[in-house]
Amino acid sequence: MFKNAFLLLITGFAASHAAAQSPKQLPAIEQKMVERGLVDVQKVDPNIRVELKYSTTDNFIGRDVYGELTRAYLQPEMAKRLAKANALLDKKKPGYQLLVYDAARPNSAQYDLWNALDQLKIPARSKTQYVADPKIGSNHNFGCAIDLTVVDENGKPLDMGTKFDFFGPLAYPRSEQEMLKKGKLTARQIENRQLLRSVMTQVGFKVNTTEWWHFDGMSKAQARAKYGMIP
Repeated sequence: MFKNAFLLLITGFAASHAAAQSPKQLPAIEQKMVERGLVDVQKVDPNIRVELKYSTTDNFIGRDVYGELTRAYLQPEMAKRLAKANALLDKKKPGYQLLVYDAARPNSAQYDLWNALDQLKIPARSKTQYVADPKIGSNHNFGCAIDLTVVDENGKPLDMGTKFDFFGPLAYPRSEQEMLKKGKLTARQIENRQLLRSVMTQVGFKVNTTEWWHFDGMSKAQARAKYGMIP
């Protein structure tokens, strides 16, 4: 009797231990990312912060677009570059960290963002200025683009002059000096943007001229040829 009870105890412990050790099942959308070879950026560098805006209602659509996708995924080479940029940032400003707002994006979500522009009454000729045509794809759809900002040692995002996904010249890097002269941006806000750009460009990311938060790891043609689109 005692022997049987002991065996049951051991068996139960082994089962619970195995369950505790087994990896947590990923949501289907993230599992598809992993199967395509993309990596969770926080597994490459746990010091990178993540707050996917399209997994919240804090975005230009005002609703959750991504659902179960809450982790930031990128192609491995992009994730490694991002980790290098985060290290450079900490060297320049100890305690500062990168905060990711968007990374790899399924093309199905690209259609949601594209169609939402119609609701905002964005003219058809201007739509591609804010969201890539899903038939062609965004670099996000290949896992080769990243949207992000910088947080200080207290975890507070730096003042960049606009929110993420702001539509208009105030968000354009190419218009910063004009906005400064007009008093619509401050020197400090531009310095904060330049800090972000400096660490990102040093590791090979390219600046987007109309979005201070967006950086591309390679051209769209290169990304399409090398990786293909995330459906």
